[in-house]
Amino acid sequence: MQTANLNLSHPAATAAADLAAVKARQQGAWASGNYAVVGTTLQIVGETLCEALDLRAGETVLDVAAGNGNATLAAARRWCQVTSTDYVPALLEQGRRRAEAEGLSVNFQTADAEALSFADNHFDVVLSTFGVMFTPDQEKAASELLRVCRSGGRIGLANWTPDGFIGQLFKTIGRHVPPPAGVRPPSLWGTSGRLEELFGHAAGISITQQDFVFRYRSADHWVQVFRTWYGPVHKAFAALPTEKQADLEKELVDLIDRFNRAEDGTMVVPSDYLEVIIAKR
Repeated sequence: MQTANLNLSHPAATAAADLAAVKARQQGAWASGNYAVVGTTLQIVGETLCEALDLRAGETVLDVAAGNGNATLAAARRWCQVTSTDYVPALLEQGRRRAEAEGLSVNFQTADAEALSFADNHFDVVLSTFGVMFTPDQEKAASELLRVCRSGGRIGLANWTPDGFIGQLFKTIGRHVPPPAGVRPPSLWGTSGRLEELFGHAAGISITQQDFVFRYRSADHWVQVFRTWYGPVHKAFAALPTEKQADLEKELVDLIDRFNRAEDGTMVVPSDYLEVIIAKR
């Protein structure tokens, strides 16, 4: 994932960006910290997405940019034949351990979302929760999702929106650590217009706005967890001198205060995301 600024323009300059170098930096970011500490709190999103997809036992399912396996496990719990992929092997290993602990049968495979090593029309369902949206080459990633999904199959996505809490988190980070020039912001996947551009030519799209609620002991607790374990935030703090780190921390606490609906000192922050169901023609 990239720590991208959320300017919603997407200039043609994207093609000129060194996307391979961007991807390498992203991979390093997601391999840093320990995403599972945050990722496991998002489990409900995988469950909700699988219900929205109306998964059926025995269907072949591909989880793309699966992280530590939230959607993977949700699909496997519904007796699907699941292949879980990510380009960070350590995250796949975390997913593997979770599946083994539950006695679930899952195939784990290292794979790049922009170059999936599967045949055309191979899966009944392809899904990704807060994963594929962070690929630097958005058109290529979308094309790969469509390619490996069979005609009449479904693609399910959960994508953070630009105006929600996580969208604003990345915008805040982008003010302190500028994103790579020419790379389109991941939050575009959280807009209906961009989804239509990426998928509308080949599929019907259904979009529902949902909230995931971040529940932490306090704003300071959230900042400590994310700067320690969540790769993009971890890397952003590491890139800044000490005094600038304090400025970023203050802005993050202020951001939480704007969204926080708790009045007892804890943190209860809803973050908008789009639940997207794409029916491939």
